[in-house]
Amino acid sequence: MSPIYGIVGRKDSGKTHLIVRLVRAATARGLRVATIKHAHHSFDIDHPGKDSYLHREAGASEVLVASAQRWALVNELRGAPEPSLDELLAHLAPCDLVLVEGFKSGSHPKLEVYRSSCGQPPLAPDDATIEAQAVDASTVALAAGRATRLALDDTEAVLDFILSRACPAPRRAPGAPGK
Repeated sequence: MSPIYGIVGRKDSGKTHLIVRLVRAATARGLRVATIKHAHHSFDIDHPGKDSYLHREAGASEVLVASAQRWALVNELRGAPEPSLDELLAHLAPCDLVLVEGFKSGSHPKLEVYRSSCGQPPLAPDDATIEAQAVDASTVALAAGRATRLALDDTEAVLDFILSRACPAPRRAPGAPGK
């Protein structure tokens, strides 16, 4: 069971930038980190004309590509429901921390990246799973809610908070129920 913690926020709030900084800081501490990113749009990590693309286009439900540097497994849903976070977590090797970007509706603990300049209200007041907000300097002056406030540019403090609050994720076998 690897501990997980979510990073959520409005579009263009800086979620990915924070996660990249957190991964660098955690790995500098000797931690093994995995990430899961939810995409709201169709995406493709394969390219037309490549052998693996042709395998998938021919109808393969899974295509695994391996080299001496890395391996990747592409699972084509072909109309099946989008997998739940628990189902995706079951595919990861054990590690010290899994950072999850997106999956706002999940029950796992989360930190919201919030900038008042985004022009939209924060998510935290309406979501009890958001335990903290990482905010920029212009947002610190806004009234704080129940969520802990952290400085967005203080990566080490944000990482310390996440490590103190991350909860173990249940490990299920791939394909096991878990929605």
